[in-house]
Amino acid sequence: MRFAPGARRFAVPAFAAAAVLAPFAFPLAVVALAVGGFVAWFFRDPDRQPSGPGVVSPADGHVSVVREEGDQLRVGVFMNVTDVHVNRAPFDGRVERVTHRPGAHRPAFSKESERNERVDVDVATDEGPAELSLIAGAFARRIHPYVAGGDDIERAQRIGHIDFGSRADVLLPPAYDREDLLVEEGDSVRAGESILAAQER
Repeated sequence: MRFAPGARRFAVPAFAAAAVLAPFAFPLAVVALAVGGFVAWFFRDPDRQPSGPGVVSPADGHVSVVREEGDQLRVGVFMNVTDVHVNRAPFDGRVERVTHRPGAHRPAFSKESERNERVDVDVATDEGPAELSLIAGAFARRIHPYVAGGDDIERAQRIGHIDFGSRADVLLPPAYDREDLLVEEGDSVRAGESILAAQER
């Protein structure tokens, strides 16, 4: 099983504590072992392949936002604690810039989360400008992008993860409209696999 970067930083101390506590505080050792196991499971990073042509989901979870922004559509995916938290590129393109924006840490499913800490990845695609946003939540404190300005990215490529949170948005290229959407709010999706939008060719 592959794990996202950072898993060792959280899991190893818990496993070490379990080993130290085992001889004289077995119940606490079991708790530490469970914490380490949960952290390792939380940072799991399974292989994924797109299920068809089109824009793939950047995250595991449920679609929480579908709205128009000017001539583009935004689709947001909320990740709960049971979801894989490695994020994927929704499309092929070139990263123009990666911008970290400090902010609050409100629950990622609330309207106030628009002011949360985030990392915006601006991407130039063959279908026009697009953006991927990794948004922190109430418990998430670290956003880890794997890409930088000037990088070429491929659809479904791993592009980052958020420690213990929270939401990933994709601002679709202007070539996509509502008729191209294949999801609606409440739908369950998988990063790098589920298709959010597709155009007939």
